[in-house]
Amino acid sequence: MHDETKAIHAGGQTDPATGAVTPPIHLSTTFERQADGTYPLGHIYARETNPNRDTLEQRITALEGGAAAAAFASGSAAAMSVLQALSPGDHVLAPEDLYFGIRLLLIDIFMPWGLEVNFVDMSDAGQVRQAIRPNTRLVMVETPSNPLLKVADIQELAKISHAAGALLACDNTVATPILQRPLALGADLVIHATTKYLGGHSDVLGGLVVTAADSELWSRIKHLQHIGGAVPSPFECWLALRGLQTLPYRLQAQAGNALLIARFLADHPGTEGVLYPGLENHPGHPIAKGQMAAYGGLLSFLVRGGQEAAMAVAGRVKVFTRATSFGGTHSLIEHRASVEAPGTTTPLNLLRLSIGLEHVDDLIADLEQALAGDG
Repeated sequence: MHDETKAIHAGGQTDPATGAVTPPIHLSTTFERQADGTYPLGHIYARETNPNRDTLEQRITALEGGAAAAAFASGSAAAMSVLQALSPGDHVLAPEDLYFGIRLLLIDIFMPWGLEVNFVDMSDAGQVRQAIRPNTRLVMVETPSNPLLKVADIQELAKISHAAGALLACDNTVATPILQRPLALGADLVIHATTKYLGGHSDVLGGLVVTAADSELWSRIKHLQHIGGAVPSPFECWLALRGLQTLPYRLQAQAGNALLIARFLADHPGTEGVLYPGLENHPGHPIAKGQMAAYGGLLSFLVRGGQEAAMAVAGRVKVFTRATSFGGTHSLIEHRASVEAPGTTTPLNLLRLSIGLEHVDDLIADLEQALAGDG
């Protein structure tokens, strides 16, 4: 099946009780036990399984080409469960540029807990190779990265990780399985924030982990999901499933418009640079061209004049919304450094754009007037 078909049909079926094409939301926290003590329908308690969550996990498994998936209450909870499945004393390699919330998880929670963590530039495979230790258990990569849009060679990182006896986990939130398949390139785990493109409407919080195969670490992740209970509600799963149905077509429009906007910004005298792997002069463009179907709907640009000028540009937009997050239908603009933790590596003049589904001419006109200082 093609992605467009999987996004609608994988893991789902017409409701057998009513014939409803759209599945019902199963809010029950507990399920009936038969007289002989069995659960023939497979559900016992909502923390362990739920029909809506099962369908969501099956659908993302099909889209990523994996063996199984686990849904969580947020992208951070998904990443936390992967890290918590490790043991104190294990070494983790993480990207220098990654979602700042995951950086805080590593520094504030898991390093004091006992994980050894190093941050390296994942776009430089040589740095990764040099940073590997005998106790390296997990290499984490986010590509394209957020917010600097760096590109890492997933296939090469998988070879380095596996040669050292480590697993490779790839955050695929920015690209989604529509544009990039980390498991097919050798990654062992894929992490998603359902909140972003998969849900796609800025109305659901969630996270997912997909595994390429059964493993000891995967068993521990599933155990943490069942025992820890950081799972999404049935309604959140239902919303994510609804969003997934239009994902291939949304990404096609968002990625196409993002490329046009990136080219506009690259030629504008008010910018010092545009960070978008779809531009031919982006250092990661050759790798992205080889491992991505398109370059995504997220980009960043550097405003000439420093932080004050960047904040002023963001303050003048009329179509873009000044808000955090990305992946929804609304186009968003954000000064990232001002919302990230102290010590952020994000340039002070960087503005991140999440391209939504408005007409691209309206978005370009909005940026043009904001950069010009009109209005």
